[in-house]
Amino acid sequence: MSMADLFLILGVFALSVALRTTGNLVLGKIGVLGYLTTSFLAGWLLTGWWPMGLIFMSFWLVWPWYELITRVRKIAMPVNTELRHKTPPHREMFPALDDLTGEIEGEGFEHAADLGREWDEARQFFRVFHKPDERVQAVICLVEQESFAFYYLRLISRGADGTIWTTWNYPFALNLKLAPEWRTNSEDGSKSFPQLLDSHRDFLARKDVLTAELATTDPEKLGGQLHAEQAAQIAHNVTAGILARGKDGAIRYTWRGLMFIWFQFLRDFVRLH
Repeated sequence: MSMADLFLILGVFALSVALRTTGNLVLGKIGVLGYLTTSFLAGWLLTGWWPMGLIFMSFWLVWPWYELITRVRKIAMPVNTELRHKTPPHREMFPALDDLTGEIEGEGFEHAADLGREWDEARQFFRVFHKPDERVQAVICLVEQESFAFYYLRLISRGADGTIWTTWNYPFALNLKLAPEWRTNSEDGSKSFPQLLDSHRDFLARKDVLTAELATTDPEKLGGQLHAEQAAQIAHNVTAGILARGKDGAIRYTWRGLMFIWFQFLRDFVRLH
């Protein structure tokens, strides 16, 4: 491979990165094609054999299966691991926690509880807030999986009929199907909490949901509600064939479930972040 070939590959890659960061949906999609083109050029120009370019391109589709088979297939769902009081993570681990708490309390929410659970190599932390006059809860959610961690914000209004109205900025495609009682309003991570709250209010207004129609919640029972929601989510995915209970009693992904996650990965790959 000549220096000209190398510069061509680097140039296409740099252009692809630039297109993905423009904030324009169409240009972002072209950026995805740029990544595939970069892989094709690398395989072709490195070996001088164009089919190798196709093999390099297929890496984007095939490599997630290594993670799915070697790690995700073995993960057991924490269906019986209840949320308990948990000490907040150290500031170095979650430096945004105090600022997010201040934003949420600044909108009139009351801090209700710090909850969490651990299983296998995963940990979850939830700081839960309540706004009685609007019958809405806010949750700061921190998820840690081995060396990987991320957080998201969630606003919850529960209908008296069992409907769960949720606005959140969950940053990835979901790895489970939502239970039928969930209604979601997704926002991107660039929005502040006040903007998320306004979006949630608009969401309820669009669906003609009145505050008087929402269920009131005892702040001390919020942890139990979050746990019950997750248990219902897991039960729904067992019914859908995404999860199954093994001989040891643990609930894990089926092969159908791994296919579901793989398609969700492809959605994450092609969408504009």
